[in-house]
Amino acid sequence: MACLSPSQLQKFQEDGFLVLEGFLSADECVTMQERIGKIVAKMDVPLHCRTVFPPGLEGQFQGQGSTEYFLSSGDKIRFFFEKDVFDTEGNFLVPPEKSINKIGHALHALDPVFKSVTYSPKIQALGRSLGLQMPVVVQSMYIFKQPHFGGEVTPHQDATYLYTEPLGRLLGVWIALEDASLENGCLWFIPGSHTSGVSRRMVLDPASSATGTSFLGSDPAWENSLFVPTPVQRGALILLHGQVVHKSEQNLSDRSRHAYTFHLMEASGTIWSPENWLQPTAELPFPPLYT
Repeated sequence: MACLSPSQLQKFQEDGFLVLEGFLSADECVTMQERIGKIVAKMDVPLHCRTVFPPGLEGQFQGQGSTEYFLSSGDKIRFFFEKDVFDTEGNFLVPPEKSINKIGHALHALDPVFKSVTYSPKIQALGRSLGLQMPVVVQSMYIFKQPHFGGEVTPHQDATYLYTEPLGRLLGVWIALEDASLENGCLWFIPGSHTSGVSRRMVLDPASSATGTSFLGSDPAWENSLFVPTPVQRGALILLHGQVVHKSEQNLSDRSRHAYTFHLMEASGTIWSPENWLQPTAELPFPPLYT
């Protein structure tokens, strides 16, 4: 079982992230990759729903938020694409399986393979060892980080987009399904940055006709020298505090960097902001990790 030691808990509390190498076996990783391959093979995305990610995280959320396809994806399995993979009429310029940035945001609830991983005894034991009383799963994503043009993700805090009151109730779980190296875009963190609150929030804003969202506040100019690279091997799990500042560089290598990630919220005594872009629905309330 995936119980954390006192020293691991202390390191997570100090740094805001924690690496657990070998959390999944190679066979478990292959099973998830094979399943996503079958999902992609059956992908049928209408032309008007082919949402493209401009470079950088800011551009990604502008591109996502500009369509109802993204804003209503919290209880569905939908496809989001890299920049420059469509022609002017929305036709693929590269093979579809090489064009996808990510798939989100309800794999954890709607697909049996990803559901079995998300609610596995190992993940449940991890949640209990972190002291989570009533954790719920709020979203999930499969990230491709395609060879040669997998986009940069600029420095950010997950709680900017998934805000809770009080703060500190959001936890990211990031699982490497392939080796994540400096060359293909591993994660980078500013250790200890989770203790400084949230500098910016993305909120629903119907008055913003271009995106349907807007931002409150602004991020500081985080010093690049503060970031620590975190290369990991296939099967590693990285825990992320919702406020830790992190990023990843563009993948310029010839190897992809597949990852499965999802977010947990401690529901006990927590308010999920009604201004968040992602909201539970009658069809899919946030499901509990365990009871």
